[in-house]
Amino acid sequence: MLTPTDWLGFLAALCTTTAFIPQAVKTIRSKDTRSLSLGMYCLFTVGLFLWLLYGTCKQDLSIILANAITGVLALVILFHKLRNDVLKK
Repeated sequence: MLTPTDWLGFLAALCTTTAFIPQAVKTIRSKDTRSLSLGMYCLFTVGLFLWLLYGTCKQDLSIILANAITGVLALVILFHKLRNDVLKK
């Protein structure tokens, strides 16, 4: 059974994960990544996967789900950013 703390974790995960969706959708639709920082998205993506490992070690489902989903969205944005930067050179 989920505790109130578990529910708090899932609510926080829901908020931070869904906050990333508009940027991912905008990037996919427009293909415009000029204003996005490559360094920020690289570091952010590494951080997400470290959180994913941490959540796995702690067996915390809210940490695992939030960072796995946000990691996929961040990778999509990072892919477009890298592709656009390489194509311009």
